[in-house]
Amino acid sequence: MGTRFASLILAGFFLLASGSTAFAKEAGVVVKELAKTEKSWDDALLPAYPDGQPEIRILSIKIPAGQKLAVHKHPVINAGVLLSGQLRVHTENGQVLDLHAGEAIVEVVNTWHWGESVGDSPAHIIVFYAGTADTPVTVIKD
Repeated sequence: MGTRFASLILAGFFLLASGSTAFAKEAGVVVKELAKTEKSWDDALLPAYPDGQPEIRILSIKIPAGQKLAVHKHPVINAGVLLSGQLRVHTENGQVLDLHAGEAIVEVVNTWHWGESVGDSPAHIIVFYAGTADTPVTVIKD
Protein backbone atom coordinates (compact mmCIF):
# COMPACT_ATOMS: atom_id res chain seq x y z
CA MET A 1 0.00 0.00 0.00
CA GLY A 2 2.80 2.47 0.89
CA THR A 3 4.56 2.03 -2.46
CA ARG A 4 1.31 2.37 -4.39
CA PHE A 5 0.33 5.49 -2.43
CA ALA A 6 3.76 7.04 -3.02
CA SER A 7 3.48 6.22 -6.74
CA LEU A 8 0.07 7.90 -6.94
CA ILE A 9 1.34 10.97 -5.09
CA LEU A 10 4.41 11.14 -7.36
CA ALA A 11 2.22 10.84 -10.46
CA GLY A 12 0.06 13.69 -9.16
CA PHE A 13 3.14 15.80 -8.46
CA PHE A 14 4.41 15.36 -12.01
CA LEU A 15 0.96 16.14 -13.37
CA LEU A 16 0.89 19.39 -11.41
CA ALA A 17 4.51 20.20 -12.21
CA SER A 18 3.91 19.80 -15.93
CA GLY A 19 0.83 22.01 -15.86
CA SER A 20 -0.93 19.33 -17.91
CA THR A 21 -4.67 18.98 -17.84
CA ALA A 22 -4.75 16.17 -20.39
CA PHE A 23 -6.51 13.86 -17.93
CA ALA A 24 -9.32 16.39 -17.49
CA LYS A 25 -10.66 15.32 -20.89
CA GLU A 26 -11.39 11.81 -19.60
CA ALA A 27 -14.90 11.19 -18.25
CA GLY A 28 -15.19 11.69 -14.51
CA VAL A 29 -11.64 12.96 -14.03
CA VAL A 30 -11.30 16.22 -12.10
CA VAL A 31 -8.00 18.08 -12.12
CA LYS A 32 -7.53 20.88 -9.60
CA GLU A 33 -4.32 22.87 -9.67
CA LEU A 34 -3.23 23.38 -6.06
CA ALA A 35 -0.23 25.59 -6.74
CA LYS A 36 1.57 27.19 -9.66
CA THR A 37 4.08 29.87 -8.77
CA GLU A 38 7.60 31.16 -9.18
CA LYS A 39 7.65 32.28 -5.55
CA SER A 40 7.60 30.69 -2.12
CA TRP A 41 4.87 31.57 0.38
CA ASP A 42 6.93 34.49 1.74
CA ASP A 43 6.89 36.09 -1.76
CA ALA A 44 10.59 35.36 -2.48
CA LEU A 45 11.50 34.14 -5.96
CA LEU A 46 12.38 30.46 -6.07
CA PRO A 47 16.05 29.76 -6.82
CA ALA A 48 17.25 28.01 -9.97
CA TYR A 49 17.35 24.25 -9.79
CA PRO A 50 20.82 23.04 -8.79
CA ASP A 51 23.25 21.23 -11.08
CA GLY A 52 23.83 17.56 -10.41
CA GLN A 53 21.85 14.34 -10.44
CA PRO A 54 18.20 15.22 -9.69
CA GLU A 55 16.58 13.51 -6.74
CA ILE A 56 12.91 13.68 -5.78
CA ARG A 57 12.01 12.89 -2.18
CA ILE A 58 8.47 12.64 -0.88
CA LEU A 59 7.94 12.72 2.88
CA SER A 60 4.81 12.12 4.91
CA ILE A 61 5.16 14.26 8.04
CA LYS A 62 2.79 13.97 11.01
CA ILE A 63 3.10 16.62 13.72
CA PRO A 64 1.19 15.97 16.97
CA ALA A 65 -1.31 18.64 18.06
CA GLY A 66 0.51 21.41 19.92
CA GLN A 67 3.97 20.28 18.73
CA LYS A 68 6.46 22.89 17.50
CA LEU A 69 9.22 21.83 15.10
CA ALA A 70 12.85 22.90 15.49
CA VAL A 71 14.04 25.95 13.56
CA HIS A 72 15.30 24.68 10.20
CA LYS A 73 15.77 25.52 6.53
CA HIS A 74 15.48 23.66 3.24
CA PRO A 75 18.32 24.08 0.72
CA VAL A 76 16.08 22.72 -2.07
CA ILE A 77 12.77 23.72 -3.60
CA ASN A 78 9.88 21.92 -1.94
CA ALA A 79 6.12 22.02 -1.86
CA GLY A 80 3.44 20.15 0.01
CA VAL A 81 -0.21 19.60 0.68
CA LEU A 82 -1.66 19.56 4.18
CA LEU A 83 -3.86 16.46 4.32
CA SER A 84 -5.32 17.06 7.78
CA GLY A 85 -5.03 19.34 10.77
CA GLN A 86 -3.79 22.92 10.91
CA LEU A 87 -0.22 24.08 10.46
CA ARG A 88 1.28 27.48 11.24
CA VAL A 89 4.65 28.31 9.69
CA HIS A 90 6.87 31.13 11.01
CA THR A 91 10.00 32.73 9.58
CA GLU A 92 12.62 34.31 11.81
CA ASN A 93 11.74 37.75 10.43
CA GLY A 94 8.15 37.44 11.68
CA GLN A 95 6.22 36.26 8.64
CA VAL A 96 3.47 33.74 9.42
CA LEU A 97 1.42 31.41 7.22
CA ASP A 98 -1.63 29.52 8.47
CA LEU A 99 -2.37 26.37 6.50
CA HIS A 100 -5.57 24.30 6.67
CA ALA A 101 -6.34 20.79 5.45
CA GLY A 102 -6.42 20.61 1.66
CA GLU A 103 -4.23 23.67 1.13
CA ALA A 104 -0.89 23.65 -0.67
CA ILE A 105 2.34 25.34 0.38
CA VAL A 106 5.39 26.26 -1.66
CA GLU A 107 7.99 26.38 1.07
CA VAL A 108 10.69 28.95 1.70
CA VAL A 109 14.16 27.97 0.47
CA ASN A 110 17.30 28.68 2.54
CA THR A 111 15.24 30.67 5.04
CA TRP A 112 15.20 29.74 8.73
CA HIS A 113 11.67 28.88 9.80
CA TRP A 114 9.60 26.48 11.90
CA GLY A 115 6.15 24.99 11.87
CA GLU A 116 3.70 24.08 14.57
CA SER A 117 0.53 22.04 14.68
CA VAL A 118 -2.00 24.51 16.04
CA GLY A 119 -5.25 22.58 15.88
CA ASP A 120 -6.81 19.96 18.13
CA SER A 121 -5.59 17.12 15.91
CA PRO A 122 -2.22 16.25 14.37
CA ALA A 123 -1.12 18.08 11.23
CA HIS A 124 -0.33 15.64 8.41
CA ILE A 125 1.49 17.01 5.38
CA ILE A 126 2.98 15.37 2.30
CA VAL A 127 6.05 17.29 1.09
CA PHE A 128 7.83 16.92 -2.27
CA TYR A 129 11.50 17.94 -2.39
CA ALA A 130 13.22 18.63 -5.74
CA GLY A 131 16.94 18.55 -5.05
CA THR A 132 20.03 16.60 -5.93
CA ALA A 133 21.29 13.26 -4.68
CA ASP A 134 24.01 14.87 -2.55
CA THR A 135 21.96 17.66 -0.95
CA PRO A 136 20.05 17.30 2.34
CA VAL A 137 16.41 18.38 2.24
CA THR A 138 16.42 19.88 5.74
CA VAL A 139 19.10 21.54 7.89
CA ILE A 140 18.38 22.05 11.60
CA LYS A 141 19.65 25.30 13.16
CA ASP A 142 22.17 24.81 15.95
